[in-house]
Amino acid sequence: MVMMRLSFLMACFLAAGGPAGASPALEFFEDKVRPLLIGHCYECHSAEHKIKGGLRLDHQAGWETGGDSGPALKPGDPAGSLLLRAVSYEDRDLKMPPRKKLSAAQTTILQEWIASGAFDPRSEVPGDAANGPTNGKTLPAGALWSFQPLAAPPQPSVKQVTWPRDPIDHHILAVLEEAELAPIQDAPPEVLVRRLFFDLTGLPPGAGDLTALGPESYDTLVDRLIGSEAFAERWGQHWLDITRFAESSGGGRTLPFKDAWRFRDYVIKSIHHGVPVDQMIREHLAGDLLDAPSGADRARQLSATAFLALGPTNYEEQDKGVLRMDIIDEQLETIGRSFMGMTIGCARCHDHKFDPVTTRDYYALAGIFRSTRTLRDYTSNVAHWIDRPLPSDPALEKALHQKEQQLASLQTELKQTTALIKKRSAQTGPGPAGQPVQAKDLPGIVVDDSAATLVGPWKPSTYFPGHVGKGYVHDEGAAKGTCTATFLPQIPETGRYEVRLSYAPSPNRAKKVPVHLLHADGEEDLTFDQSITPPLEGRFVSLGTFRFEKDGAGFILISNEGTAGIVTVDAVQLLPENAALAAAPPHPENPSAEAPLQDRQKQLQAEIKKLQTTPPFQPETMGVEEDAAPADCAVHIRGNIRNLGPAVPRGFISSLAIPGIPAIPPDQSGRLQLAQWITHPQNPLTARVMVNRVWMHLFGEGLVRSVDNFGVTGEPPTHPLLLDLLAHDFIKDGWSLKKLVRRIVRTRTWQLASLPAPEASWSTRLATDPDNRLLWRANRRRLDAHALRDAILTVSGRMDTTFLGPNVKAGSIDANSTEAQTLEYSYVFADLRRSLYAPAFRNRRLEIFEHFDFADINGPIGQRTRGTIVPQALYFLNHPFIIEQSRAAATRLARLHPESAEPHRRIDWLWRSLLGRPPTPAEHRQALEFLSAPLPPSPSPSASEEDRWSQLIQTLFATADFRFLD
Repeated sequence: MVMMRLSFLMACFLAAGGPAGASPALEFFEDKVRPLLIGHCYECHSAEHKIKGGLRLDHQAGWETGGDSGPALKPGDPAGSLLLRAVSYEDRDLKMPPRKKLSAAQTTILQEWIASGAFDPRSEVPGDAANGPTNGKTLPAGALWSFQPLAAPPQPSVKQVTWPRDPIDHHILAVLEEAELAPIQDAPPEVLVRRLFFDLTGLPPGAGDLTALGPESYDTLVDRLIGSEAFAERWGQHWLDITRFAESSGGGRTLPFKDAWRFRDYVIKSIHHGVPVDQMIREHLAGDLLDAPSGADRARQLSATAFLALGPTNYEEQDKGVLRMDIIDEQLETIGRSFMGMTIGCARCHDHKFDPVTTRDYYALAGIFRSTRTLRDYTSNVAHWIDRPLPSDPALEKALHQKEQQLASLQTELKQTTALIKKRSAQTGPGPAGQPVQAKDLPGIVVDDSAATLVGPWKPSTYFPGHVGKGYVHDEGAAKGTCTATFLPQIPETGRYEVRLSYAPSPNRAKKVPVHLLHADGEEDLTFDQSITPPLEGRFVSLGTFRFEKDGAGFILISNEGTAGIVTVDAVQLLPENAALAAAPPHPENPSAEAPLQDRQKQLQAEIKKLQTTPPFQPETMGVEEDAAPADCAVHIRGNIRNLGPAVPRGFISSLAIPGIPAIPPDQSGRLQLAQWITHPQNPLTARVMVNRVWMHLFGEGLVRSVDNFGVTGEPPTHPLLLDLLAHDFIKDGWSLKKLVRRIVRTRTWQLASLPAPEASWSTRLATDPDNRLLWRANRRRLDAHALRDAILTVSGRMDTTFLGPNVKAGSIDANSTEAQTLEYSYVFADLRRSLYAPAFRNRRLEIFEHFDFADINGPIGQRTRGTIVPQALYFLNHPFIIEQSRAAATRLARLHPESAEPHRRIDWLWRSLLGRPPTPAEHRQALEFLSAPLPPSPSPSASEEDRWSQLIQTLFATADFRFLD
């Protein structure tokens, strides 16, 4: 499937014949192929380093010509490509790279690249090693249209002086007249009303809204819709798309973001209350650093910074240095694409090959986010985002303080009770060495083999009874080098702990069992002898005393590599150095004397659990914090975190110097200054990108059709003067989204019909501008997945109109909680709220989202794809959601119009509610014929009649007139 997709993208590029069509194949090369070649091949096959075997892989002609063995690649033929055979290690005498074989994933990248045609934009030959690498295609900022200063253009003159209603219309008409084209007629009122409702609110108009509109009533309707909560929800969803909003981390061990909904609500409320777009961007990047007049403002600004934490993150990554830089890279790429239409991430490994962004620029920006904490710590086995407490009202603060005091008192008593039980148990010992013992009856921190991570064919056993827990495991003396057991103790307090291992001894056991131990001060490789009886209590052997940190990343790993004899694994015990076990009071002769302590322990545990799960709760949000020690970031040569170059002072893109931006103080990260730089009126990108996004949502295509890419490989604007006019006026109007939307939908251009009148000829228009880039008509558009689902729920009457608030019924979000890890995969999507409230999991979405082009939220979605596939038709034919909503709509129809003997009013209501227009005479006749056809045999005639209406409604749901917007 991946190879088919890449082949299709390559075909699209060849058909397009230009940079814009190349973007998917180009992105694959830049994101996947080029970094792989640089990291693993350039060292031996580039002019920058050396050229072995005559083969160069630093430009296209290099692999086409090949080296001593001939061409390295055969585009479209992975099996016949010498390069793929070398990296696969299939040939004993040809193994590349020679030091270490590529991973399976890296080999797959090369295979897919070659299979799709081996697209390679590196047409220029780099300089030799003496002259250093070149930056062949990178343009200076002054040569790129999007980097030009923003200015208000003059209004062009037009011949049809009575046609325009707004300067926007003047610009559109001037370009049309220059091309000797004319706009078609205005859209009829019912078409215009349906378009207005869906574009502004994402919901269909009611049957009663389809009335004739005059200029005054139209403006009144526009203002009513823009002021509605539905407008904030619709345009909030557009904003959530570009900020890659999600409620889980994605990946294999996906974790739910329990407080992500606060960011979603922040966006909706900000749009509803008219918060300027530039202020929203500043709050996204530095809300925690802005002044807040009130606690409510502070809570809102903190919630906004969740933007920086919502990315797809592999919290299991054990190399925390890699994890840290991957998060920074994702943040920079999202900021660049969302707000400035730039692919900043390309410069992580090398100067941008096309746009004026250097590697130094990248690491100047990276230093800002390296001086920002996005993770709670960099030592936990499974990392975690930062939860920031939110201000609350005085009454709640008082209740929370009382709850914290009560909880602290119970936890202190539980700790003391538990310690006393363990001390008494330690004094008398856990029992005879030849008898089993439970982990809970042993002092210290005990991790049984049942709680360890076991890899390899370990076999459980209880043959030797002196084990901890229900038994132990052993390797049967076989599968050497493949069995490991990893113990991850949860350290409650930082300190020094004696590490003990229990095992089942026997003369046939291995004498040198390897142990790898990670503690706070480093790592240890030890061995111990399992052929002798454990020296401590006949059950344990001590490995020594080491320091561990609270919630740190320590572990104990036992393996059978290089062993001779059977290896057994039972349990690990950590005893705090200051336990003073010898001073424990003598155990009472009566064992039952301990029962009251154990009963109290259970009682305290139950009380604590109940208190923790009972309101009130401290409101929290995902967010970021300033690092305690802000510092500049060194260049990571070729993107490698362990191959460092010189440090780069924190700053911005050097080719976009903006006067008046304050320097970054040494004790600050620079996020506040970055936010000011991005939203500065003299930044030529941000306003252009934002107004282009609004235009795209209202017309179906942007003035710049590559809405996320304002660089060299993106498309230039079709109306550059109009784009600058909109951006200039957007800033002048205070970055107001509502004013911009109101202005555009009142233009003559937006109100054009999508099809010409029957008597009009449009062959000339189609021949001159087949893609409607000059906007001589409105674009017919398909409703996106959110609007489709919301329209269906609206017609059925089942829509839950609850405004704002959480919608994921999540349990614990502890990183090690099974409930948290499986929540996404087992979640039942049963709610009926608007689609933007549906849980936004990264691995699993509502089926209608997957079928109708809204499945991937791992990055900004500036413009959703518009695919047409068979499952879309099958969804309307067979999916339970469509069937259920069709039946609900039929029930609602019978309630609204109970006179079943007179179906004409029902038919008229259905067409107006679903299609936004009355039925044609032919449609009315066909509906009557369908409804009057003989009913199939049924035990319930009334049910059969309602089913017939339900089938008619389902048929209308599947029509193009319902799914498309004229």
